[in-house]
Amino acid sequence: MKRNIKKYFPIFLLPITIAFAFAFVIPFSMGVGLSFTEFTAVTDAKWVGFQNYISAFSSSSDFLHALGFTALFTVVSVVTVNVFSFALALLLTRGIRGTNLFRSVFFMPNLIGGIVLGYIWNLLINAVLSSFGVDITYKAEYGFWGLVILTNWQLIGYMMVIYVAGLQNVPHDLIEAAQIDGASPAKTLFSVKIPMVMPSITICMFLTLTNSFKMFDQNLALTAGAPERETEMLALNIYNTFYGRVPALRRQRQHGIPCAQ
Repeated sequence: MKRNIKKYFPIFLLPITIAFAFAFVIPFSMGVGLSFTEFTAVTDAKWVGFQNYISAFSSSSDFLHALGFTALFTVVSVVTVNVFSFALALLLTRGIRGTNLFRSVFFMPNLIGGIVLGYIWNLLINAVLSSFGVDITYKAEYGFWGLVILTNWQLIGYMMVIYVAGLQNVPHDLIEAAQIDGASPAKTLFSVKIPMVMPSITICMFLTLTNSFKMFDQNLALTAGAPERETEMLALNIYNTFYGRVPALRRQRQHGIPCAQ
């Protein structure tokens, strides 16, 4: 049996390897190569060495500000999303009535597209801020916390489902043993439940991290980087660098910098 598996293993592995090479390895390698060039099309690339990286990371570059803004946003979002989603998961695993309904309701925002969410929250936040004579683009802080609120509203339900699955797999015998030993609810939470759901915590942390760091459509719809590109996140900055250079003459041979970013 093992000999047959070894014999046919390369045959089953070949399609996956080819797909992975065409979908990831080749595009990634081409992107790295093009980051050392300036080009308007792949066929007319001109080698410039590390100049694109120097331009991207220069003190006058908006890229560094976007990187710092994205990093701060990611840290805040990872903490808030996971804390609130875990708290909801704890609440919904206590056997309260209507648990299934609450799970469905909390999960629904994750089904809405990012552009739609951005415009919805733009209207909601501006409706509140209009009472003070300003809007979400008045200060960068408004845009930052607006993005945090939007991200929490979208992701909490999805992460909650993962945490619920993890908490339901915690052996009830362990919880009972802790209670018999006199452990308080807080002690049971931190010494039994959280260690047992660490795989779920790892998954949720990774998903929140990736979703926050690569956010584009919500940022575009909610603030579009305003005011003065102060709320521009990394993906939007790269997009604007690639497509947003005007006039048309300035756009020539500028595509290498986004590859470097």
